[in-house]
Amino acid sequence: MDTDFGTMQLPAQPDAAAPDGSDVRELLHLGRGSMAHFELAPGRISRAMAHRTVDEIWYVVSGRGQMWRRKGQREETVGLEPGTCVSIPVGTRFQFRASDGAPLAILGVTMPPWPGDDEAREVPGAWPPDI
Repeated sequence: MDTDFGTMQLPAQPDAAAPDGSDVRELLHLGRGSMAHFELAPGRISRAMAHRTVDEIWYVVSGRGQMWRRKGQREETVGLEPGTCVSIPVGTRFQFRASDGAPLAILGVTMPPWPGDDEAREVPGAWPPDI
């Protein structure tokens, strides 16, 4: 969807599974960016990925977990909880996992808009994925 004034509600069901294995609900898109809602079930570990051409910013809506990121010599693991905002610059290797108890729900903004399934490539991560 590419409109000047978009309005929508969060879809009840996921549109697809992301390349990392999380459930995705696509939200609005404009010419320079797009937004999606990601959800990882409690206790699950995503596949580690790297994006070829897009930057992302994530905002944790609910749940708890961790995110591992690595780019060049810089590597870190940060806690995820409601209110946490993290950036994923293009080419960054990243992986996330949800704590037990509740799904980890994240809003993600992609710049430019998400181009399709070939955008993300699987890479070695910090933890063995279970998706």
